[in-house]
Order: sequence, then structure tokens, then C-alpha cells
Amino acid sequence: MKNDGLKITEKKLTPELLSTLISMSESWEAEGSCYGYRKNGKEDIKGNRIFTAEISGMTAGYLFGHISRSEKQSSVMPDGTSLFEVEEIYVVPEMRRRGIGKELFIYAENAVKGEAEFMMLSTAVKNWQAIFRFYLDELGMEFWSARLFKKIADE
Repeated sequence: MKNDGLKITEKKLTPELLSTLISMSESWEAEGSCYGYRKNGKEDIKGNRIFTAEISGMTAGYLFGHISRSEKQSSVMPDGTSLFEVEEIYVVPEMRRRGIGKELFIYAENAVKGEAEFMMLSTAVKNWQAIFRFYLDELGMEFWSARLFKKIADE
């Protein structure tokens, strides 16, 4: 198996975990793979449910998010619908394409069953084709809406 020793758990935020997550988000920012992504601070992470993927004691990825209720989305779902909003899901580059992100997502989904009707996320990744394959084909999510942007050029 390509993920021998993979351990996914939900964790409480500790100073050590916070440091690890911030360090990983600094690496993500440096990748430049997402539009406008900036590294996390404590306030970005605090208050979220945190799930980590570890292989041989090394953190290979994380997912964090929170339970909320939909507001002002009545064209998509009734207001008040319970959601688990995934704020971030990240796998270190050398561990990608091994199913770790999928395992993180499925673990989080199972952990919030009974608390939320839907998993929801937004993405600003530049490689939208790959991310659509991942979320739609591998995770079974549905495409419900899109926000597209075009920079208005100065003359």
C-alpha cells in the first residue's frame, strides 16, 4: 500500500500543532498554487475542527473547517441548512497523488455526520482541472456555483 502507516485523527489545537499548521501554510503560500493564498495565523485556525494525516510521525497533510448554517444562499439551499465548511485541505507536495487528501476529506465527513447535512468548500487553486477531478470525480462532490474573476486592465 502506498500509504503504509497513514494515521488520520482529529486533534485539539495545541501550541505545537499550531506551529506545524502555520509552517505548512507558509510552504503552501510559497508554492503560489492558489490565487491570493496567504499563510495562516493563529486566528485563522482557532475555533476550527482540525484533522491531520501523519505518516511515520510526520504530518503529511491537514484539513480544518467548522460547522455553520447557510445564510443568504437561498438560490443554492434553504437558509439555515447545516454545513461543514472546509476552510483548508493541504497535503505536502512530496506526499500528493497518494490519496491522502481523499482520506482526510472522508475522515472529516464521517466525523461530522449527524452535525451537518453538507460538506462545502471554496477553492482558489490555479489548476482548476485537477481540483475538479479531485473534488467531483474522487470525492463525489457536486458543482453548484462558481465565482469567476477577470482583472480589469488599466488603459
